[in-house]
Amino acid sequence: MTAVLILFFMTYGYSASAESYNAPRAIGSWEVKWGGTSADTGDNLPAAHSDGWFRVDTDDGTTKLPGGVSSAWIQVRLPEYNYAAPALYIKTLYALNVKVYVDDRLIFAEDRSYIKDHYSLLLPLTQEDSGHTLYIWTKTLQDRIGIEDEVLLGEHSDLIKDYVKRGLIDILLGSSFLFVALVLFVCAFYLNKEYFPIAVSLSIVIASTGVMAVTYSPYIYTFYSYLGELSIVFFDVGLLSLLPALTYLFEQIFGPGKYNIIRNFRKFQMAYSIFCTVCLLINLLSGNRFVEFYYFVSTTVIGILLILQFILLIACVIIYSLKGNKDAIIFAVGFGTAALTGVAELIWYYVQGGNYDLIYWKWALVVFILSLIVILGRRLAQNHLQVVKYSRELELFNNELQRSEKMEIISELAASVAHEVRNPLQVTRGFLQLLSEQASGDEQRYLSMALSELDRAASIITDFLTFAKPEFEQISVLNVHDEFKHIESILLPLCHLSGGKMLLELEDQLWVKGNSSKFKQAFINMIKNSIESLGEEGVIHMRAYGKGDKVYIHIKDNGEGMDGDVLSRLGEPYFSNKTKGTGLGLMVTFRIIEAMHGEVRFSSSKGAGTESVTVLPLAEAPNSSSSFRS
Repeated sequence: MTAVLILFFMTYGYSASAESYNAPRAIGSWEVKWGGTSADTGDNLPAAHSDGWFRVDTDDGTTKLPGGVSSAWIQVRLPEYNYAAPALYIKTLYALNVKVYVDDRLIFAEDRSYIKDHYSLLLPLTQEDSGHTLYIWTKTLQDRIGIEDEVLLGEHSDLIKDYVKRGLIDILLGSSFLFVALVLFVCAFYLNKEYFPIAVSLSIVIASTGVMAVTYSPYIYTFYSYLGELSIVFFDVGLLSLLPALTYLFEQIFGPGKYNIIRNFRKFQMAYSIFCTVCLLINLLSGNRFVEFYYFVSTTVIGILLILQFILLIACVIIYSLKGNKDAIIFAVGFGTAALTGVAELIWYYVQGGNYDLIYWKWALVVFILSLIVILGRRLAQNHLQVVKYSRELELFNNELQRSEKMEIISELAASVAHEVRNPLQVTRGFLQLLSEQASGDEQRYLSMALSELDRAASIITDFLTFAKPEFEQISVLNVHDEFKHIESILLPLCHLSGGKMLLELEDQLWVKGNSSKFKQAFINMIKNSIESLGEEGVIHMRAYGKGDKVYIHIKDNGEGMDGDVLSRLGEPYFSNKTKGTGLGLMVTFRIIEAMHGEVRFSSSKGAGTESVTVLPLAEAPNSSSSFRS
């Protein structure tokens, strides 16, 4: 056991010591010397101990070029090391043209014809290079030059992990944006016309952000430097597409703004983007002869326009948010995050004189794009709910239309049949009445039954005529209390015969406009139905009250009630839940109440009774009597 422990500690103790010995080492300082003329190509190494060298520490960062100078030499003294596969890792080096020597041996060289001065270098060394001097020649067209971050010396297998990952997350993020934009663009063709421009402009915004994230990443320029010039072009195209597309999206969601300020700014952006695109093409076709002018219009001016755009949109969003617009609040959270981050980085970029790499804008745009997707999702959900609502309303309108068509047919048929049949019935009744006066015994009984059936037929014909022509020849201002007292006196004996009782709860000064006879006919029909549904200890409760400009009349019974299927068909032609009913009573009731500009609603459940609620317009009380003929 002791031997095992000794072997364990010896093994892991030695490994820890070896790991500590072989861990990467930071080189904290180097020396810099300004180059010569613009024709300097970096082929002639300066003497290590010549004049003009000055010390630069890691914390000092890049150095600013003096006037008239475009190149610099960097001298890094390699310490003694003992690595199996040594390498030198420079995380950030700013230059356009670079050559690296160990003593006088060239180990790396690259010339860039495009303005992307960000290098990340992993330089393989040999064990013989230990203690020697590394010379880095750099040349640029910009103000910054030199090493930005620390320089690491270590095993190649250790340093390559960070070297490969540097900028890779930007590639993954940008690729995700492009995929989402493609899916959204395809889905836009399945949306209605109202949301198509929103979805397309949002897909352009997301795609532009993805292109910018990929092409701004140092990963492209580190591992695919031959694609650098193409990446610059795509980055510019992405930026020039993003700005007007973002403003157009804002305009589609919230409108053109006061005095059309959003729309006019979007038009200006589109014009400026077209101008920059023309400058880009001219510069490419001329072999980058106008690169400095193009850099000014596409970077410096665009940055200022971007700040103005952020300020304008944030101001509009704040105004809309204060008005309670939920989409504006969501937009404010996402865009505010992106705008504040972008403005802060741009301001810092200008404060540093361009000596700063924009880092956080990509992640801020993730928050913004998520907020835009949430807004679009909310709009689509609201649209779906609106479609469902319209579908339900359309179904109700369709049912009402079918009912109206049925009623129209019945009205025309009822009017023609009633007029043709009523006169023969009256003549027949007259002759039967004469015969009944001279008859006796069974003949008189049979004639009385015939007269009774003729009266019932005449009543049905009267219902048909009322249904066919519900308009009132005489309109009065009716006192609901007095009308129901009269109705009670008519129906109370029938109610008592059925074993029930009637309760009245009526306000005194309730007035409606209508025909007294038709009014009584409508409510007698409803109350008779309640009486016929009563069982033992049946009660019919009638109450009326005013509320606002309406009169509410409730008729509630505790009878047998109806199920939902029967309840939904009340008022249909020839439908009745009674074995001997014709269904005309409620049809006439509905027509009379409709002619009085009112409505009737029924609620019922099987075994629990039925309640009808009639709503009529409240009329002004007459000056003198309870019935005022107009």
